[in-house]
Amino acid sequence: MKTWHEMRQFPLAVRLLLVNQLGVNTGFYLLIPYLATHLTENLGMSAAVVGIVLGVRNLSQQGLFIIGGSASDRLGARGVIIAGCALRTVGFGLFALGDGLAVLLAASVLSGLAGALFNPAVRAYLAQEAGERKAEAFALFNVFATTGALIGPLLGSLLLLVDFRTSALTAAAVFAALTVAQALVLPAREVEPSRSGIVADWREVVGNRAFLAFALAMVGMFTLENQLYLLLPSGARQATGWDGAAGLVFLVGTLVNLTLQLRLTRALKERGSRARWISAGLLLMGLAFLPPALVAGSSSAGLLDALPVLLGTLLLYVGVMIASPFVMELIPGFGRPELTGTYYGIFYVVSGIAAALGNTVVGWAMDTGERGAEWLPWVCCALFGLASTLGVAWLHRLNALPAPPKPAVPAAA
Repeated sequence: MKTWHEMRQFPLAVRLLLVNQLGVNTGFYLLIPYLATHLTENLGMSAAVVGIVLGVRNLSQQGLFIIGGSASDRLGARGVIIAGCALRTVGFGLFALGDGLAVLLAASVLSGLAGALFNPAVRAYLAQEAGERKAEAFALFNVFATTGALIGPLLGSLLLLVDFRTSALTAAAVFAALTVAQALVLPAREVEPSRSGIVADWREVVGNRAFLAFALAMVGMFTLENQLYLLLPSGARQATGWDGAAGLVFLVGTLVNLTLQLRLTRALKERGSRARWISAGLLLMGLAFLPPALVAGSSSAGLLDALPVLLGTLLLYVGVMIASPFVMELIPGFGRPELTGTYYGIFYVVSGIAAALGNTVVGWAMDTGERGAEWLPWVCCALFGLASTLGVAWLHRLNALPAPPKPAVPAAA
């Protein structure tokens, strides 16, 4: 109830974007986690072909965030959000209706491009509409996103009892409904005419050394957050010998997020600098991987053996809840308001590439750890968190981070 009460205090556009993110994550996680299984078991594709299909989708999204950000700045975030939702409707519909490789690749490109369009545009719109309450808006954004990430796989597993096509069509229907809702309700905002070309805008953002350093420092946050879908579920399954233990990881995180996210952000916002809390969150995210490291490789298997992994999950979620809203709040402050979308787009390109490299390191550590050093991937993740913590602290010491937005001062009577 507290979340809904807080949500009603924001403008209509912010409320719609929050519900939109719930739908986006529900539709996405309803389908994508089960796509590889469909391609291999139902369509009989090789692992190499499956890797190509999934890789094309990921590359289309990560590599084109900059396009979505620039389009948001020049055409208006509203139109880009609507276009992104419409494209994902088509992409997911193709997953349902096509079995050939060409159709599946087209579906991957369209669904990836859709994410590249609406992800930076939604954040830019949210930052502009929330004003000085960006941190609280992004805290609520995380709550709705996390809830969707839990609902999606649960709904997807039920729909798969029918078949994959039903699941894909349902996901497409979710995005179709979001497209209509944005077109009917999301207010249009006047776009300031750009004073320079797109390439000049990119050069301005890439030339902002403080911003690039900050984006690279976030490699720890994105790499460690991705372990909610890789290392932590794997650790829970190994500790218990039960495949369903992976679901406990998401359940713990969602409950904690729904209960604490807004309270944490509001309490920390008034105490200390943003850099202090971002550093604290990153450090906590790194420390989250130490409890599982202590029991890695244990020969016993039982529900109690999953407790260190669940404790690590809890600490990781709390770390993300502390750092993420303030990270999103700071990004627009690095440059001109007219380039908010471009800054978000390039931030996700830089941090996405860095996180992909980080995940490669974690994957190597997992493979290496199977030969007698099961603690290795957990310690690697802890070091990523420490490195990001030191990076943000160093930028703060150099006064390279922007100041948080100041509360609006009422005009004198």
